[in-house]
Amino acid sequence: MSEDKWKTAITEIKKGEIKVRGYDIGDMMEKLSFSDAIFLTLKGELPQRHESEMMRVILVSSIDHGVTPPSVLSARNVFSSGNSLNASVAGGVLSIGDVHGGAIEKCAKILQEWSKKPGEIPSLARELVSDFIYTKRRIPGFGHRLHETDPRTVKLFQMAQRLNFNGRHLELAQAVETELTSSLGKKLPINVDGAIAAVISDMGFDWRLGKAFFIISRVPGLVAHVYEEMTREKPMRKLGDWNFEYDGPAKREIPEDWK
Repeated sequence: MSEDKWKTAITEIKKGEIKVRGYDIGDMMEKLSFSDAIFLTLKGELPQRHESEMMRVILVSSIDHGVTPPSVLSARNVFSSGNSLNASVAGGVLSIGDVHGGAIEKCAKILQEWSKKPGEIPSLARELVSDFIYTKRRIPGFGHRLHETDPRTVKLFQMAQRLNFNGRHLELAQAVETELTSSLGKKLPINVDGAIAAVISDMGFDWRLGKAFFIISRVPGLVAHVYEEMTREKPMRKLGDWNFEYDGPAKREIPEDWK
């Protein structure tokens, strides 16, 4: 292959032939589930049976969480303004950031870095929590504005245990939850983002793919919300929190001699 050619290891295209990571697309269509194909595309290899099942569970877990998340409000707002389905879904995806949906990436980075350190999990958790509290930083992936116990976390951890993905990263996440409760005097449960971060880390995924898991999972939900907006609601409607109060300057005049 010429050195001046752009190289990619994902998909090979020839006339009448498509191969993803070396596998014929027709064979993939016949034999793989959508989550299997996602695993193959991201990881480069076919999933083992337990990996296939865990991937399916992760992608289902974040498919939707009601009308209040920023990505959903953004997608509905964009459509309500007179835009297409694809532009509206893209608007929702663009609203996924470090605070909404980004905790998977941030938490996975922390878990992957700290789990490499020598020592027992409980002592590592104490050191980690102490470091974040001392520097007044919030540990991503813990706490939820609605759920005292996130039901998705419970199921993810049950499945991770059953499928043998309860390794050092998951153990560290659970130890951090215990240590946070002890140090702060209140429970900050592992939310779905933190649970996914722990499980994908034990599955061997790079933390930089954290947001990808949320985006891939959430897009079907965004499509459903935009379609509902399209078929059930009127354009340019009131969306979001309208319970606001103006606290800026009182009425004032531009001076007559203003230039």
